[in-house]
Amino acid sequence: MSTTIRHMAEKDKDSVQEMMRDFYHSPAVLSNGSEEIYRSDIENCIGENPYIEGYIFADGEEIQGYAMIAKSFSTEFGRLCVWIEDIYLKQECRGLGIGREFFTYIETKYPDTVLRLEAEKENESAVRMYEKCGYEILPYLEMKKIL
Repeated sequence: MSTTIRHMAEKDKDSVQEMMRDFYHSPAVLSNGSEEIYRSDIENCIGENPYIEGYIFADGEEIQGYAMIAKSFSTEFGRLCVWIEDIYLKQECRGLGIGREFFTYIETKYPDTVLRLEAEKENESAVRMYEKCGYEILPYLEMKKIL
């Protein structure tokens, strides 16, 4: 199996939305999202929004998964911060090293950057993989307010 990482494109919309439904209704994610949010996220990934990028993992024309990153500046670390918002692999593509390949891709594309992500504690296999890739668990309490 050979994986290519490429930018999300118009032709990927339906596949990504289907994967997002699966991802956001799994124990890996705290919220369930909505069709409106999925469509908005995808449109922003394939559009001109400078704060979000979408990626497809594919073996030829066969889509294996997707990822979305969001960019900001971290005053805590004094540099660009890249949040790995979504990283999803179809069940049959898990454990093949595609996630690690994506992390290497992002680290190469965005050197001198703080990389951050969120994970549910119960998603133990993902947490183990993130730790093997050098991520550390932070003792933060994160809060939100949606306007």
